[in-house]
Amino acid sequence: MSFQLPDLAYDYNALEPHIDARTMEIHHSKHHAAYTANFNKAVEGTPLEGKSAEEIFAGISAHPAAVRNNGGGFFNHNIFWSVIGPNGGGKPTGDLLEAINSAFGSFDEFKSQFSAAAATRFGSGWAWLVKQADGSLVVSSSPNQDNPLMDISDLKGTPLLTIDVWEHAYYLNYQNRRPDYIQAFWNVVNWEEVARRFK
Repeated sequence: MSFQLPDLAYDYNALEPHIDARTMEIHHSKHHAAYTANFNKAVEGTPLEGKSAEEIFAGISAHPAAVRNNGGGFFNHNIFWSVIGPNGGGKPTGDLLEAINSAFGSFDEFKSQFSAAAATRFGSGWAWLVKQADGSLVVSSSPNQDNPLMDISDLKGTPLLTIDVWEHAYYLNYQNRRPDYIQAFWNVVNWEEVARRFK
């Protein structure tokens, strides 16, 4: 198969109490696994087979919904798992912090805008910190499994940080309290990985 479900770099219980082990297990081993399997099925035997997800997203408007939805689900979760971790929280340093302060005025203002984008995304989707082609940083959100690399995205660029606000990401522990989940998310952000993506 072209696309593989990644192993997590930490145990399912490593993000507790912020994200519970049962949610992590179901989210990774069921939801992400299904997106990965269905993405492979959607591209198998087509001209997309063998292409990278990024290459596919660049022309996603020309492809079936199964490619868009499952490809996004595969790729977005890969980023999500990498930008959270057990030693997360705090704030970034160095060039990334300088860029955030320059773009948003302060780190706290960035957190406020990102949290608002996540909280106000109607239905299911994602919030993003995106580095645009000119190097500037912006916050956006996307519906369903769309992302800023897709040619249909309102705001395009390189995703640096994301939060999954599909209910499967938080409902077992937080039920309808999405803002509480978003607040907890800041305790597990892996700023080293976000900074690596920024560079």
